Amino acid sequence: MAGFRIRVEWGEITVDGVGEFKDAKVFPDSVQEWDWNDTGTRHSPGIQPADVEELVDAGAEAIVLSRGMERRLSVMPETLDYLKSRGIEVHVAETKEAVDVYHRLSASKPTGALIHSTC
Repeated sequence: MAGFRIRVEWGEITVDGVGEFKDAKVFPDSVQEWDWNDTGTRHSPGIQPADVEELVDAGAEAIVLSRGMERRLSVMPETLDYLKSRGIEVHVAETKEAVDVYHRLSASKPTGALIHSTC
């Protein structure tokens, strides 16, 4: 099992063989733009349970949540509770660190991620 090869710079996420994104929702078998408007996500209160439900439904056993390059994106406690209640391994980190964690985890298990490329 191997995940997607992801590179990130301020404002741009490049996924080899897939394309470029501002923010990315990474499923175990696909990648799409992460549109915050779909769930009304804002920097505060942050990533909501609704933001990760699709990743869980897609079979992710681990999920990596990026807080942004300057860690301005929060994660709601309810989101962590939701993932833990479903037995999903969860990691929260600054964006570049989150991508490194994603690469490590996706080498051995179905992994999802929400990656924010700016603040």
